[in-house]
Amino acid sequence: MNYVNLTSEGPVGIVTLNRPERLNAIGLELLQDLHQALTDAQADPQTRAIVLTGAGRAFCAGDDLKEFAQQSASTASVADTCDRIQQITRDIMFGPKLVIGAIRGFAVGGGFEWVLNCDMVVAADDLEAFFPEMALGHFVTGGVTHLLPQALGHQRAMELIVLGERLSGAALHQLGLVNRVVPPDQVLPTALRIATEVASRSRLATSQLKKLMTTQLSSQLTGALEQERQAAMACFADADTAQRIAAFARAKL
Repeated sequence: MNYVNLTSEGPVGIVTLNRPERLNAIGLELLQDLHQALTDAQADPQTRAIVLTGAGRAFCAGDDLKEFAQQSASTASVADTCDRIQQITRDIMFGPKLVIGAIRGFAVGGGFEWVLNCDMVVAADDLEAFFPEMALGHFVTGGVTHLLPQALGHQRAMELIVLGERLSGAALHQLGLVNRVVPPDQVLPTALRIATEVASRSRLATSQLKKLMTTQLSSQLTGALEQERQAAMACFADADTAQRIAAFARAKL
């Protein structure tokens, strides 16, 4: 694995996005490596809880727009990209082990979605999280069309998704979307302490609780992932999306 590291500290598996020179932006190789790392961590009998974090000064800056042409080159490449994106949410939410996010810097687009997929989250006070998808002609994924209205209500969820409001760690905590807000250098240690405590709980009880809360009591989540996949594919293939991303790239020069 080149873009994701899997290490362990006692009973805790640590999955680290490791593309810091691109702020851990999401490309096909990172998606592949992250899927493998999460699969391995969920399957490892010695691992009782998982911490998900990012190397460098950001957790994840969202989709790597430099790969848009590759991702949107054909119907097959669009489908593959959208499938891989939604698979990460399944890896986080449908596995038997609790996943604790250790999040600092930027959590943008898909990175913000992965934050919302975690079972618990420790955020840095320098965190900035938002959804740029609607401005770029993309579509949100990660089950957030189900998760955010459930957590915040219809109007507030619409506001965050459509307007792309930027939220600090403190704002996310006030909304009930993260559990702790700490200085950046305390994010990983705090997440590891929580994960170690989670690991001390009954393996069977925690896995049954996670199953109930993510799938058995909420069949809508599975449906939302599929509906988002289809919507994302349509947006990837839309000429307006290509124009918006090209304009964004020009503005960054």
